[in-house]
Amino acid sequence: MIIVTGGAGFIGSALVWELNRRGREDIVVVDHLGCGDKWRNLVPLRFLDYLEKDDFLALVRAGRAPAGENGVEAILHMGACSATTELDATYLVRNNYEYTKELALYALQQGARFVYASSAATYGDGAGGFVDDETALATLRPLNIYGYSKQIFDLWARQNGLLERIAGLKFFNVFGPNEQHKGEMRSLVAKAYEQIVATGRLGLFKSHRDGYADGEQQRDFVYVKDAVAMALHFLQHPGCNGLFNIGSGRAQTWNSLARAIFVALDRPVQIDYLEMPAAIRDKYQYYTCADTAKLRAAGYVGEATPLTEAVADYVINYLVPGKQLGA
Repeated sequence: MIIVTGGAGFIGSALVWELNRRGREDIVVVDHLGCGDKWRNLVPLRFLDYLEKDDFLALVRAGRAPAGENGVEAILHMGACSATTELDATYLVRNNYEYTKELALYALQQGARFVYASSAATYGDGAGGFVDDETALATLRPLNIYGYSKQIFDLWARQNGLLERIAGLKFFNVFGPNEQHKGEMRSLVAKAYEQIVATGRLGLFKSHRDGYADGEQQRDFVYVKDAVAMALHFLQHPGCNGLFNIGSGRAQTWNSLARAIFVALDRPVQIDYLEMPAAIRDKYQYYTCADTAKLRAAGYVGEATPLTEAVADYVINYLVPGKQLGA
């Protein structure tokens, strides 16, 4: 049996979808559905049971968490508050750090594989590069409390020798179906689709740094289908432990991403460059790119979907018809 926390969320539900495609339905989904539309991601998926996060954690603490007939094979821990704008540090530490500690120790006690979501936000402004080197963890300086809440678990896991037994995944800019419930934290593709359909135009931030023209700021955009394929590599290879970047390994501009969206919608490219809010200028990343050498060394051989193809698949097959993965 496999437990997927955050299993109704963006990456978590995509993991369940891919597990279903591989013939696995012995899955317990854990999440907090609340009052939003996240539940819609679960409708097309197949799994054994659903548990609210607080109920699941209470069962873990009582030693009564679901185990199935053959025990727990793995916990894929994608559950977290992923809002980079969240300011409640106490909430983030409890939800992203303390909860992860409890689940990691529980998984190891059960002899279960533990794969968890770290984040590329731990790299901060990227001045030190984007190499997934555990020995350099203490030198990283996240720019927000979300990134720090992920960083302190990575540090704790290394200090206590857990990174030799578990796998942490540093997701870069993931986009794709099943993110609609994330509101303002959705990818640009999802938000741009709505803008372009409504107005025929798209707004991007101007550049405020020499050497970067407007819209030429760069990110490592990775399609969610590729991200889950990379993540499940570590379920299949329990000897591959430590921290690993999950990205395309390619830095591409916002302009390139925008053009791909217009092309997918068969509309002329109409981009307006807007002033970047002063509050985020000092924290804005102008370049991210996953170093994937360690992922390759761990045996992953898949190739990331080219950006134009990934955007076209997302827009044409999911955003236009309003579908979730598996629907």
